This record gives sequence, C-alpha cells and structure tokens, in this order.
Amino acid sequence: MWVIYALLGAFFAALTSILAKIGIEGINSNLAVAIRTVVVLVMAWGIVFFTGRHSGIPDIGQKSWIFLVLSGCATGLSWLFFYKALQIGQASKVVPVDKFSVVITMVLAFIILGEAVTAKTVVGGLLIAIGTLVLVL
Repeated sequence: MWVIYALLGAFFAALTSILAKIGIEGINSNLAVAIRTVVVLVMAWGIVFFTGRHSGIPDIGQKSWIFLVLSGCATGLSWLFFYKALQIGQASKVVPVDKFSVVITMVLAFIILGEAVTAKTVVGGLLIAIGTLVLVL
C-alpha cells in the first residue's frame, strides 16, 4: 500500500512543480512560498480536524516535537531554495536536480538511521546521481 501512496505523492509533487512554475511568474519566489505554505497549513489542519486526529496532540513527546520542528525548518528552507531555482531555471532541469535529495536521503538513512545498504539501493542511487550530473553538465 505504501507504493500507491508514494506514487500519488510523486504525481502531486510533479503537479506542484508545474503549477508553481506558472504561478511564480512575475512575483517574488519567497512570497510564492509563503502563499503556498498557508494553503498547505490550512489543508493539513483541515484534514487533522476532519479526521478527528487533533485529539492526539497531547500525546506527542518532546523528542517528536523537536524533530518535527526541525523537519519543518528543513522543509521551509527546501521550499525557499527550490522556488528560487524554479523561478530562474527551467522546470525540466530544476526538478530533477532537486530530486537529487533522494540520493542524499539514502546516504543519510544509511548513516543516521542505520538502514541496510543493499546492491539495489546503491545502484538506484548511482543511477539517480548520474542522471542529475547529465542534466547539470
């Protein structure tokens, strides 16, 4: 089931990039990120309240709060840099380079999370890295 969610995430991420490229034309990229963030915020909290999951807020531990806040900061920085790159570059080049985050995530998962290094993950990561280099050079 996770594959279906991941594919849906990939589809909407692709759609996000195309819609953003059209939407940021003629406006500051940071302002565009701020507008997008408000929409995401309203949608996310709307879903939390609609599904009744807000009752779990008091159960969130300190460690989770710290890492979720840090993740939010990383997301914000990611979006700011991505939107600036998207504003001045071609979507067909910016988005694949941004997705080099997949390789970085794999390496960090091996180092920080202790996930297993397998031949499949190494080959997949190398192919993504090569593809990124081809686009940049």
